[in-house]
Parts: sequence; C-alpha cells; structure tokens
Amino acid sequence: MNWTGLLLGAVAFLIIGLCHPIVAKLEYYKGKQSWWMLFLPGLIFLFISLFSSRIISIITGIIAFSLFWSVIEIFKQHDRVLKGQARKNPNRTYN
Repeated sequence: MNWTGLLLGAVAFLIIGLCHPIVAKLEYYKGKQSWWMLFLPGLIFLFISLFSSRIISIITGIIAFSLFWSVIEIFKQHDRVLKGQARKNPNRTYN
C-alpha cells in the first residue's frame, strides 16, 4: 500500500484549516494591510519547495499556495467585517 497520497491530503487539509483562523486574527488585529505578512512567508515556502526533496517540496508548495490564497481571503474577510458578517475589532477604525 502507498500511504503518500493520504498523508499529503491530510497535510493539505491541516494547512488549509490553520490558514482560516490566521486570516481572521490578522484581519481583526492588523487589518487588510497585513496581507504582506502572508505573502512574504508564501514566497519563502515557494522558494524552499523549488530546492527540496520530493515530499518536502510538495508540503512546502501546499503551504506556499495556501498562504497566497490567504492573501486573497484577508481582503474578503475585511469585506465581510464591513458587511457585519464577521467580528469587528472595537479598538480599530474601519474605512
């Protein structure tokens, strides 16, 4: 039996699951201007994936593109906050 696909699927599931609360917390405390805090690590993981062994390359690639997707989601989260669909931080001003 080959468990590699199952393992990589579980890793992808966990990484994507971890990105959602990170996006929510970053938007709550820092706002949409914090997009670069997701983009730069994404670039680092993308670079690592180019020069790693097979499995590590796949995992770091999944992390990289999950972080890139999270950049998009942080702007969507900001819109959800403005529409009242997500929690506002009372200590911040929103535009």
